[in-house]
Amino acid sequence: MSDTVAALTEAIDAENAAIFTYGVTTAFAGTGQRRTVGEYVAAHRIERDQLGVDLTAAGGTLPQAAAGYTLPVEVTDPESAATVLLAAEQECARAYRAMAERVDTAALRRRAVDGLTGCAVRASHWRAALGQSPVTVAFPGDPD
Repeated sequence: MSDTVAALTEAIDAENAAIFTYGVTTAFAGTGQRRTVGEYVAAHRIERDQLGVDLTAAGGTLPQAAAGYTLPVEVTDPESAATVLLAAEQECARAYRAMAERVDTAALRRRAVDGLTGCAVRASHWRAALGQSPVTVAFPGDPD
């Protein structure tokens, strides 16, 4: 498997996990966050589908989404929902950062940077919802 195919597959896996996480947290998100949750999960679906097109064009096979994913904390209220949504955005950011380093075309690097940017913006929203400061990080997707 080429680095490009592997990187795209890993990004799709991260997107599938994020979509699952947004689905689980919908019932627990505060009423003021429900529209945001809907917008953000829609963005993840669009990204996943675009990555799927890129993956098949690169000769890869679309991975199946898992039946379920392990969340870092039990979701029981708006705060725990925001916590797992932040974690999902951070995982996607790591996948996009790795993708940018491994893909073999400028167009795919641009897709990775765009995906990383989207994750960074959404993560800042969840940090703000959790009262964390700063709400942004210098290097989104940094594995350290």
